[in-house]
Amino acid sequence: MIGRALFSTALSLAVSSTSAFVPSSSYGAVSNNAVALQMAAESEVSFSDDLDGSTIRIGVLRTRWNDEHVSSLVDGIKAGVKECKVTDENIFIKEVPGAYELPYAAKLLAMSGTVDAIVCTGVLIKGDTYHFEYISDAVTKGIMDVNLSTMTPVVYGVLNCLDEAQVKKRASNDDGGHNHGEDWGKTAVEMAIMRREAMAKGGGGKVKELAAMGFQSAAEGGDSEKVKEKPGFF
Repeated sequence: MIGRALFSTALSLAVSSTSAFVPSSSYGAVSNNAVALQMAAESEVSFSDDLDGSTIRIGVLRTRWNDEHVSSLVDGIKAGVKECKVTDENIFIKEVPGAYELPYAAKLLAMSGTVDAIVCTGVLIKGDTYHFEYISDAVTKGIMDVNLSTMTPVVYGVLNCLDEAQVKKRASNDDGGHNHGEDWGKTAVEMAIMRREAMAKGGGGKVKELAAMGFQSAAEGGDSEKVKEKPGFF
Protein backbone atom coordinates (compact mmCIF):
# COMPACT_ATOMS: atom_id res chain seq x y z
CA MET A 1 0.00 0.00 0.00
CA ILE A 2 2.82 2.39 0.89
CA GLY A 3 4.62 1.60 -2.37
CA ARG A 4 1.45 2.21 -4.36
CA ALA A 5 0.86 5.53 -2.59
CA LEU A 6 4.42 6.67 -3.30
CA PHE A 7 4.05 5.72 -6.96
CA SER A 8 0.79 7.66 -7.21
CA THR A 9 2.39 10.73 -5.63
CA ALA A 10 5.39 10.57 -7.93
CA LEU A 11 3.15 10.22 -10.99
CA SER A 12 1.05 13.24 -10.06
CA LEU A 13 4.20 15.33 -9.52
CA ALA A 14 5.57 14.28 -12.91
CA VAL A 15 2.36 15.23 -14.68
CA SER A 16 2.14 18.61 -12.96
CA SER A 17 5.81 19.41 -13.67
CA THR A 18 5.55 18.63 -17.38
CA SER A 19 2.18 20.25 -17.96
CA ALA A 20 3.86 23.63 -18.31
CA PHE A 21 5.49 22.42 -21.51
CA VAL A 22 2.35 20.98 -23.06
CA PRO A 23 0.16 23.32 -25.16
CA SER A 24 -3.09 24.12 -23.43
CA SER A 25 -6.24 22.72 -24.98
CA SER A 26 -7.80 26.10 -24.38
CA TYR A 27 -6.19 28.24 -27.07
CA GLY A 28 -8.42 31.15 -26.18
CA ALA A 29 -6.77 31.33 -22.78
CA VAL A 30 -3.30 31.24 -24.34
CA SER A 31 -4.11 33.95 -26.83
CA ASN A 32 -5.13 36.25 -23.99
CA ASN A 33 -1.86 35.71 -22.19
CA ALA A 34 0.33 38.77 -22.71
CA VAL A 35 3.50 36.78 -22.17
CA ALA A 36 2.59 34.21 -24.81
CA LEU A 37 1.64 36.99 -27.19
CA GLN A 38 5.00 38.71 -26.86
CA MET A 39 7.12 35.54 -26.80
CA ALA A 40 9.49 35.52 -29.81
CA ALA A 41 7.86 38.66 -31.23
CA GLU A 42 11.03 40.68 -30.77
CA SER A 43 14.14 39.92 -32.78
CA GLU A 44 16.99 38.41 -30.81
CA VAL A 45 19.23 37.94 -33.86
CA SER A 46 22.08 40.28 -34.71
CA PHE A 47 23.69 40.61 -38.12
CA SER A 48 27.00 42.03 -39.28
CA ASP A 49 26.88 45.49 -40.83
CA ASP A 50 29.37 44.23 -43.43
CA LEU A 51 27.03 41.79 -45.22
CA ASP A 52 27.53 42.58 -48.91
CA GLY A 53 24.77 41.10 -51.05
CA SER A 54 25.42 43.28 -54.09
CA THR A 55 26.00 40.18 -56.27
CA ILE A 56 23.60 37.87 -54.41
CA ARG A 57 20.36 36.69 -56.04
CA ILE A 58 17.47 36.05 -53.66
CA GLY A 59 14.31 34.07 -54.43
CA VAL A 60 11.22 34.74 -52.31
CA LEU A 61 8.43 32.16 -52.39
CA ARG A 62 5.26 33.39 -50.71
CA THR A 63 1.75 32.08 -50.14
CA ARG A 64 -1.49 33.74 -51.19
CA TRP A 65 -3.17 32.28 -48.10
CA ASN A 66 -3.28 34.91 -45.33
CA ASP A 67 -2.29 37.43 -48.01
CA GLU A 68 -2.29 40.59 -45.87
CA HIS A 69 0.18 39.27 -43.31
CA VAL A 70 2.34 37.47 -45.85
CA SER A 71 2.57 40.61 -47.98
CA SER A 72 3.82 42.45 -44.92
CA LEU A 73 6.43 39.74 -44.32
CA VAL A 74 7.56 39.99 -47.96
CA ASP A 75 8.00 43.74 -47.50
CA GLY A 76 10.16 42.94 -44.49
CA ILE A 77 12.23 40.43 -46.47
CA LYS A 78 12.82 42.97 -49.23
CA ALA A 79 13.82 45.61 -46.68
CA GLY A 80 16.23 43.17 -45.02
CA VAL A 81 18.01 42.13 -48.22
CA LYS A 82 18.21 45.71 -49.45
CA GLU A 83 19.98 46.65 -46.23
CA CYS A 84 22.58 44.11 -47.37
CA LYS A 85 22.90 45.83 -50.78
CA VAL A 86 20.85 43.32 -52.76
CA THR A 87 19.49 45.07 -55.86
CA ASP A 88 15.87 45.03 -57.04
CA GLU A 89 16.75 43.08 -60.19
CA ASN A 90 18.29 40.34 -58.03
CA ILE A 91 15.08 39.76 -56.05
CA PHE A 92 12.68 37.20 -57.51
CA ILE A 93 9.21 36.78 -55.98
CA LYS A 94 6.83 33.95 -56.85
CA GLU A 95 3.42 33.10 -55.36
CA VAL A 96 2.05 29.68 -54.47
CA PRO A 97 -1.44 28.93 -53.12
CA GLY A 98 -0.53 27.82 -49.59
CA ALA A 99 2.26 26.74 -47.27
CA TYR A 100 2.07 23.08 -48.31
CA GLU A 101 3.23 24.07 -51.82
CA LEU A 102 6.33 25.95 -50.60
CA PRO A 103 8.82 23.02 -50.45
CA TYR A 104 8.03 21.87 -54.00
CA ALA A 105 8.36 25.39 -55.39
CA ALA A 106 11.61 25.81 -53.45
CA LYS A 107 13.00 22.60 -54.97
CA LEU A 108 12.19 23.82 -58.49
CA LEU A 109 13.74 27.22 -57.86
CA ALA A 110 16.87 25.74 -56.29
CA MET A 111 17.31 23.35 -59.23
CA SER A 112 17.02 26.25 -61.69
CA GLY A 113 20.41 27.46 -60.43
CA THR A 114 19.34 31.09 -60.81
CA VAL A 115 19.30 32.12 -57.14
CA ASP A 116 21.87 31.99 -54.35
CA ALA A 117 19.33 31.64 -51.52
CA ILE A 118 15.59 31.25 -51.09
CA VAL A 119 13.14 32.49 -48.45
CA CYS A 120 9.89 30.54 -48.09
CA THR A 121 7.30 32.63 -46.32
CA GLY A 122 3.72 32.06 -45.20
CA VAL A 123 1.42 32.16 -42.20
CA LEU A 124 -0.25 29.23 -40.44
CA ILE A 125 -2.83 29.95 -37.73
CA LYS A 126 -4.17 27.27 -35.38
CA GLY A 127 -7.78 26.34 -36.04
CA ASP A 128 -10.25 23.84 -34.60
CA THR A 129 -8.81 20.78 -36.36
CA TYR A 130 -5.41 19.08 -36.69
CA HIS A 131 -4.86 20.70 -40.11
CA PHE A 132 -2.44 23.22 -38.54
CA GLU A 133 -0.21 20.55 -37.01
CA TYR A 134 -0.05 18.36 -40.12
CA ILE A 135 0.74 21.24 -42.49
CA SER A 136 3.28 22.84 -40.14
CA ASP A 137 5.16 19.58 -39.69
CA ALA A 138 5.15 18.71 -43.40
CA VAL A 139 6.30 22.18 -44.50
CA THR A 140 9.07 22.31 -41.91
CA LYS A 141 10.49 18.94 -42.97
CA GLY A 142 10.05 19.75 -46.66
CA ILE A 143 11.98 23.00 -46.47
CA MET A 144 14.81 21.36 -44.53
CA ASP A 145 14.97 18.58 -47.14
CA VAL A 146 15.39 21.15 -49.92
CA ASN A 147 18.26 22.76 -48.01
CA LEU A 148 20.15 19.51 -47.68
CA SER A 149 19.34 17.90 -51.02
CA THR A 150 20.15 20.92 -53.22
CA MET A 151 22.87 22.66 -51.18
CA THR A 152 20.93 25.89 -51.67
CA PRO A 153 20.15 27.87 -48.50
CA VAL A 154 16.38 27.89 -47.96
CA VAL A 155 15.24 30.08 -45.07
CA TYR A 156 12.20 28.99 -43.07
CA GLY A 157 9.99 32.08 -43.04
CA VAL A 158 6.68 30.51 -42.04
CA LEU A 159 4.94 31.86 -38.97
CA ASN A 160 3.12 29.23 -36.90
CA CYS A 161 0.82 31.07 -34.51
CA LEU A 162 -2.11 30.33 -32.24
CA ASP A 163 -4.09 33.41 -33.26
CA GLU A 164 -3.98 36.47 -35.47
CA ALA A 165 -2.75 38.73 -32.67
CA GLN A 166 0.47 36.71 -32.51
CA VAL A 167 0.84 36.99 -36.28
CA LYS A 168 0.53 40.78 -36.19
CA LYS A 169 3.27 41.00 -33.56
CA ARG A 170 5.62 39.07 -35.86
CA ALA A 171 4.62 40.41 -39.27
CA SER A 172 4.65 44.13 -38.55
CA ASN A 173 6.72 46.74 -36.74
CA ASP A 174 3.54 48.44 -35.49
CA ASP A 175 2.49 48.52 -31.84
CA GLY A 176 5.77 47.18 -30.50
CA GLY A 177 5.93 44.25 -32.91
CA HIS A 178 8.81 43.18 -35.14
CA ASN A 179 8.59 42.16 -38.78
CA HIS A 180 10.55 38.91 -38.85
CA GLY A 181 10.80 39.16 -42.62
CA GLU A 182 13.67 41.61 -42.14
CA ASP A 183 15.67 38.97 -40.27
CA TRP A 184 14.83 36.25 -42.80
CA GLY A 185 16.08 38.45 -45.65
CA LYS A 186 19.39 39.11 -43.91
CA THR A 187 19.70 35.42 -43.03
CA ALA A 188 19.31 34.51 -46.70
CA VAL A 189 22.12 36.88 -47.69
CA GLU A 190 24.43 35.63 -44.94
CA MET A 191 23.87 31.97 -45.84
CA ALA A 192 24.31 32.66 -49.57
CA ILE A 193 27.67 34.30 -48.85
CA MET A 194 28.66 31.36 -46.64
CA ARG A 195 27.79 28.91 -49.42
CA ARG A 196 29.85 30.85 -51.95
CA GLU A 197 32.84 30.93 -49.66
CA ALA A 198 32.57 27.21 -48.93
CA MET A 199 32.14 26.26 -52.61
CA ALA A 200 35.00 28.47 -53.73
CA LYS A 201 37.34 26.76 -51.26
CA GLY A 202 35.89 23.29 -51.72
CA GLY A 203 38.04 22.18 -54.65
CA GLY A 204 37.24 19.31 -56.98
CA GLY A 205 35.05 16.34 -56.12
CA LYS A 206 31.89 17.52 -54.43
CA VAL A 207 31.64 20.72 -56.46
CA LYS A 208 31.97 18.76 -59.70
CA GLU A 209 29.26 16.39 -58.53
CA LEU A 210 26.93 19.32 -57.90
CA ALA A 211 27.72 20.83 -61.30
CA ALA A 212 26.90 17.50 -62.96
CA MET A 213 23.49 17.61 -61.24
CA GLY A 214 22.77 21.01 -62.78
CA PHE A 215 23.79 23.30 -59.92
CA GLN A 216 26.21 26.21 -60.09
CA SER A 217 29.88 25.43 -60.24
CA ALA A 218 32.30 26.93 -57.73
CA ALA A 219 33.52 29.43 -60.33
CA GLU A 220 30.00 30.62 -61.04
CA GLY A 221 29.26 30.90 -57.34
CA GLY A 222 32.39 32.85 -56.45
CA ASP A 223 33.07 35.05 -59.49
CA SER A 224 31.13 38.27 -59.25
CA GLU A 225 32.47 39.47 -62.62
CA LYS A 226 30.51 36.91 -64.63
CA VAL A 227 27.17 37.80 -66.20
CA LYS A 228 24.48 35.82 -64.40
CA GLU A 229 21.04 34.72 -65.38
CA LYS A 230 18.07 36.68 -64.19
CA PRO A 231 16.76 35.02 -61.02
CA GLY A 232 13.60 32.99 -61.33
CA PHE A 233 12.07 30.17 -63.32
CA PHE A 234 12.04 32.00 -66.66
